[in-house]
Amino acid sequence: MSLAIIGGTGLTALEGLEITRREVVRTPFGEPSTPLIHGRFRGYDVTFLARHGYGHNIPPHQVNYRANIWALRHVGVQQVLAVAAVGGITEAYGPRKIAIPDQIIDYTHSRTMTFFEQDVGPVTHIDFTYPYDAELRAWLLRAAAEAGVEAVDGGTYGATQGPRLETAAEIQRMRRDGCDLVGMTGMPEAALAREAELPYAHCAVVANWAAGIEDGGTVSMEEIREHLTYGMESVRKIIASLAPRVTA
Repeated sequence: MSLAIIGGTGLTALEGLEITRREVVRTPFGEPSTPLIHGRFRGYDVTFLARHGYGHNIPPHQVNYRANIWALRHVGVQQVLAVAAVGGITEAYGPRKIAIPDQIIDYTHSRTMTFFEQDVGPVTHIDFTYPYDAELRAWLLRAAAEAGVEAVDGGTYGATQGPRLETAAEIQRMRRDGCDLVGMTGMPEAALAREAELPYAHCAVVANWAAGIEDGGTVSMEEIREHLTYGMESVRKIIASLAPRVTA
């Protein structure tokens, strides 16, 4: 099976990927964030896409999520692992933790949310009860354990609009809603993958405590960068362990 990795903040390139070719894909929805990078990682075939562009210059609310997912489906990808930096809200999700969430709440707005628009065809509804693929989540958790990386099983990802970070009051509302994590790219990416019938799971790197969680302190960009550097190294270990399972 063919695995795609969508890299977010902190993972604009997959270190150790032996690039075999770059592919520019034209889609009915415009340009993807970058050309697709095909290559071999630890001896296994993977496709890589930098969600925010190689220079990290595409803000979360302007990512062309439809073009990205359509392009991956078009080239024959069969499973998608999304990597993203997030903020931690509840106690189990502190900085440098790796989380494999199982639920999502969408707080975004004004984003194009679906492939199924007027004149495309009949009205189509997808089952989104469980937004992440159970089998791919299980593989991720086993891969993390085999790589010696502690990963938190489950949790609810709250997807916000960005690009600004949230207020302390917004985070408290999200906590009351049941969110454990906060990020800016989880939707509509997860829903579009479901529409495209692509198994999709999330590997979330907690880069900071969300606004107001830690003794009312503010969010430090320097600390975020430091935690991301550490966390993304754990992600690479997980991917190295995951690849043999999903590309066999």
